[in-house]
Amino acid sequence: MLLSEQAYTKIDKELAKYPADQRSSAIMSSLRIAQEENGWLSSDLIAEIAGYIGVEPIAVQEVATFYDMFDMKPVGKFKITVCTNLPCALRDGVKTAEYIKEKLGIGFGETTPDGTFTLKEGECMGACGDSPILLVNNHHMCVRMSQEKIDEMLADMLKEAQA
Repeated sequence: MLLSEQAYTKIDKELAKYPADQRSSAIMSSLRIAQEENGWLSSDLIAEIAGYIGVEPIAVQEVATFYDMFDMKPVGKFKITVCTNLPCALRDGVKTAEYIKEKLGIGFGETTPDGTFTLKEGECMGACGDSPILLVNNHHMCVRMSQEKIDEMLADMLKEAQA
């Protein structure tokens, strides 16, 4: 088994929310649980989730590759996703992304050599009025990110990574 007993217990709780003939409804939450524990979703892990849920692996693969919150390859300790959709782009989302690329020395879809940061381009995060928007590790939304706030955030993350 590729996941811990605790992860399978969490997946069981998700599966219990749906009728037996609709187990595929738990794919997204199962992928989230697996990624939180493993850091990313390997093809072996996707196959194991499919087997555990009782669906074809392609059904899990389709969900994992459709949503940009799921990572199909290893990512850094901190995955920073920048919204560059039009409303955010008009409010410095693209400039923010360029600033972070310059600061980290990486482009979208890349990870710093030390494995600390991965930078991704994201779709709408539903907070256009608060842009520029960053999402850290799919859980922490950072709003109205000035260069100063970005510098502070990156410094804090670097300290945490080195601790």
